[in-house]
Amino acid sequence: MHDTTALLVELGSVILGLGIIGRFAGRVGLSPIPLYLLAGLAFGEGGLLPLGASEEFTAVGAEIGVILLLLLLGLEYSASELVTSLKTQYPSGAVDFVLNATPGAVAALLLGWGPVGAVALAGVTWISSSGVIAKVLADLGRLGNRETPVILGVLVIEDLSMAVYLPLLTAMLAGVGIAGGSIALLIALGTVGFVLYLALRHGRLISRAVSSDNPEMLLLVVLGLTVLVAGVAQQLQVSAAVGAFLVGIALSGEVAEGARKLLTPLRDLFAAVFFVFFGLSTNPAEIPPVLLPAALLAVVTVFTKIATGWYAARRAGIGSRGRWRAGGTLVARGEFSIVIAGLAVATEPRIGPIATAYVLILVIVGPLTARWTQPAVELIRKWRGKGDGPAATPGEPGVVPAARVTAPKEELATSAD
Repeated sequence: MHDTTALLVELGSVILGLGIIGRFAGRVGLSPIPLYLLAGLAFGEGGLLPLGASEEFTAVGAEIGVILLLLLLGLEYSASELVTSLKTQYPSGAVDFVLNATPGAVAALLLGWGPVGAVALAGVTWISSSGVIAKVLADLGRLGNRETPVILGVLVIEDLSMAVYLPLLTAMLAGVGIAGGSIALLIALGTVGFVLYLALRHGRLISRAVSSDNPEMLLLVVLGLTVLVAGVAQQLQVSAAVGAFLVGIALSGEVAEGARKLLTPLRDLFAAVFFVFFGLSTNPAEIPPVLLPAALLAVVTVFTKIATGWYAARRAGIGSRGRWRAGGTLVARGEFSIVIAGLAVATEPRIGPIATAYVLILVIVGPLTARWTQPAVELIRKWRGKGDGPAATPGEPGVVPAARVTAPKEELATSAD
């Protein structure tokens, strides 16, 4: 009974504190994500007042938060839109890999970590945080922006690439031969391909099977199906986030719209728990010794991610403002980087603190660059006497009307063109 009481007191205090922090962030016009992370850092291991009773619950809540973030993002788009995005965005995915994995690999080699450490740190610097970016897009009201499908395309390519990268990294860390690594890779790719096939060919049947006029039944079925698929995907060496995203794209029409309305409050709650948990799992004492190399690596990869988003948006014919918004939005790193570092820390213990400091910097900086990159570029142009051009151009319609953002995802792409 005592443990339950302590759990309730801690959870109640954390959730109430998150509400106060979120309200403050809204008043000053900022994303609450950096404040959630700093709060977690203050109350985690080595912080001001460590929370012990709710640690296990918070860890599970953080996993659910990532799953819900990607599910809601997937509900905005259809399977056909995903495939089209992959076909058109794969050059941007290649540029993303080269620009952002290279700094991590080079840094690891300079630090003397060897090939395995280089592959691991390359993954840490390569992959943007789908969870953080999904939350930022929702907070800033940019789900209807024309550059958002471009951002989504880059993120999906990264997330699907994890189905290849994680099994290979695991095999390298374990010293498994080519045969063992190839089997893990084939299982991962087969899982992703099978779910994509179901979404493309039988998405309407899945939607009809899930559909219900009773909101309670719809909520339970969609949430249960998502968590189940995410768990199976993780068991098969595919990211749980990818599994949740694929469930989202498999649902369409009224089912997607109804699920989006029901799950949005849950997403906001558990997403906040995820960001707090990230801070809770970080020991502040480990950060100062590696802060300088982590900060240098962060500065380099901020610019490489902005360049990635700018290039991807340019390929899609989006105007200058949308290009800079896309670049700034892609900066944040998060859940995948921590997973990669966690896998590698047994083989290369030095990767843990530097990866934690690096991700913490960029998960705080990311929401800020998402909001301020485009205004900062325009301010620099004005200062240099170039002006910021017209308010809107034919190549950049900007944001669709608010009413269209909540329309079924089949209509969303049309409204954003």
